[in-house]
Amino acid sequence: MNRLLDKDELPQWFSYPVEFKRIVEQGLLDFDPWIILENDRLRTRYEGVKQRYPKRELIPFARREDNDDIACWESNKGGRVIIIHDFAGEGYENVQEFDNFWNWLRSALEATIEYDGE
Repeated sequence: MNRLLDKDELPQWFSYPVEFKRIVEQGLLDFDPWIILENDRLRTRYEGVKQRYPKRELIPFARREDNDDIACWESNKGGRVIIIHDFAGEGYENVQEFDNFWNWLRSALEATIEYDGE
C-alpha cells in the first residue's frame, strides 16, 4: 500500500504538488505539532472528511496533534492550503488559508519552534 493516496483513490482534479512529494520522499513527516498523514491514518481521515463535509472536495495531508486542525487541498483553490478544524459543524470548520504548500510549511516549522508538547 502506498504511503500517500494513489491515483485510483484520488479525484481526477488532484495530483500531489511536487514540493509536497519532495518533503515526503525526504522523510520530513513530523513537525510537531503538525504531522504529515500517511498510510491508514491518511485514508481514514480522507474518508471521514468526505463524510463530514460532503459539499467540499478536500484532500487532507497533515494533522495537528494538539487539536483537530488538518491541512488540506481543496478543489478550485489553485494549490492553496486550507486549514480546517475537523469535526466542527459544516460552515464552522474554516480556520486559515495559505497561498501554497511552502507557506504552510513555513508556518508549520514556526509552530514547531514555539510548540511545547508538555
